[in-house]
Amino acid sequence: MHTNENNWRSRELRQHVKVIDGLEAPTLVLKNSNYLNVFVKQWIKANIWIYHDRIVYVGDNMPDKLDQTEVVDCEGKYLVPGYMEPHSHPFVLSNPEELAKHAARYGTTTMMNDNLMWHFLLDKKKAFSLLNDFDHLPVSMYWWSRFDPQTSVQDEEEIFNTEDMLSWISHPSVVQGGELTSWPSLLDGNDRLLYWIQETKRQRKPVEGHLPGASEKTLTKMKLLGISADHEPITGEEVLRRLRLGYHVSLRNSSIRPDLSLLVKEILSLGLSNFDNLTFTTDGPTPLFSEKGFINVCIDIAIQNGIPIEEAYRMGSYNVARHFQLSETHGSIAPGRIAHINILESIENPQPISVLAKGQWIIKDNTKQELPNKINWEKYGVAPLNFDWELGEKDLQFSMPMGLEMVNNVIVKPYSINVDITLEELPENKNDAFLILIDKNGKWRVNTTIKGFTNQLGAIASSFTSSGDLIFIGKSKKDILLAWKRLKEIGGGIVLVHKGEILTDLSLTLGGIMSTESMDVIMEKERELKNYLKEFGYKFDDPIYNILFLSSTHLPYIRITQQGIVDIKKNEILFPATMC
Repeated sequence: MHTNENNWRSRELRQHVKVIDGLEAPTLVLKNSNYLNVFVKQWIKANIWIYHDRIVYVGDNMPDKLDQTEVVDCEGKYLVPGYMEPHSHPFVLSNPEELAKHAARYGTTTMMNDNLMWHFLLDKKKAFSLLNDFDHLPVSMYWWSRFDPQTSVQDEEEIFNTEDMLSWISHPSVVQGGELTSWPSLLDGNDRLLYWIQETKRQRKPVEGHLPGASEKTLTKMKLLGISADHEPITGEEVLRRLRLGYHVSLRNSSIRPDLSLLVKEILSLGLSNFDNLTFTTDGPTPLFSEKGFINVCIDIAIQNGIPIEEAYRMGSYNVARHFQLSETHGSIAPGRIAHINILESIENPQPISVLAKGQWIIKDNTKQELPNKINWEKYGVAPLNFDWELGEKDLQFSMPMGLEMVNNVIVKPYSINVDITLEELPENKNDAFLILIDKNGKWRVNTTIKGFTNQLGAIASSFTSSGDLIFIGKSKKDILLAWKRLKEIGGGIVLVHKGEILTDLSLTLGGIMSTESMDVIMEKERELKNYLKEFGYKFDDPIYNILFLSSTHLPYIRITQQGIVDIKKNEILFPATMC
């Protein structure tokens, strides 16, 4: 069985050679294939032999032996390597297994995934065992090793310590360090962080930054300290600045930043003609944004906006594999590679009509194949949240003079509260709403207000947050308490309440963060949720990420965290959390 160590057993390798010698039959032959050879950037006619999960031959010949071999005539079709997502956050309402299956149905058969939630949900031993279980999916699942929690947590030293970090960095399923959201700490002299980066580079694994708006000077410093890649440019000039300094750059098309079309237009207008160090990413979109796929959508946008076709497919496959030093097994249709192959009706349309992942049909002639679940979440104790404490009226006391004002999807600024927040319900003619971040174990809370999220909604409750704690937003204290009651009943999730009525809820029974439902079900729930919020005055693009980002300390200007309300730039706690 192939593993993420990219090793087949000696006996298996000998069997692969026997297929070439005609002593063993391949399991699948794709004959008359017009495939993209990513090495010479040409479309070549060939017969492709596959033995279980591996491509063993690409050329003019047909096998001598075809016992029980499936032979598929690909005349008139075009074959490209399975697409690769280099920057996935696989915990956004769905769970990594369901997300991987959904992505594969649209041709993205390899994913490099954030490991952040495993730090919050599992100990290291269970997490590593779970990573091994993911190796048995048809989709190739690789992981990052986070260096920081992306929010202020009270036990950060316990969660992110050197012993565990070195274990993560050296794990064969881990292909990079990062993304590094705490880079200001690195620049300020955090030598422990620098040591982790150095150890990652000694493992010959890249380190990804998170460097929005970084100047040439900052980018240069980060390069000297070991940062290999970045996915944060929002203009063509920022892309070129990173490329000139030797960065590998991912062009983003996400639910928060759907920038790809603009980025492609701008880099082409600036004269870029070499695309070898560029890839695409959807950067962990919400399920509804990925309704039509992942990297297939990015490739389509790139082609439509002028990227040469062969380069666009390389950016969605081979360039990713080369960056992560996986090009001997991923990112191309060639002998020795894992059989991740997309079959297209036309060169210009990256939406596959058939998908192979590890030699297994995921989609065949536009028909979905049944993919059984392989991850046993109960085995790892990833279960519904069990709250053994109560939220009561005494916890809904508000006296803080400063609130949080949403400027856009990611920027939150402080404002002076000038509305009476001792009321049971805030007036609809004001933009203010109550905002509470409370410990999932009920030990502390931060009570303030938020402006800009809603001017009408009674309450929204969410356990899907950066730290795994609970957030409540709303105009009515009674509705907040009803939302809390429903949140307890469903074991975590997202609940909308208005005027004493539960409007909708999404149960996140895997640690209060992930759902066990299919992507189709989650998409419909998300669509319903967004429609309700728009009715109640929500005016931004992505409420799921807006709530998630309220406690994310890699964004300006203030955030609500386990420690209290924090000024990000000054790294200062403005108002501490209240112990319950």
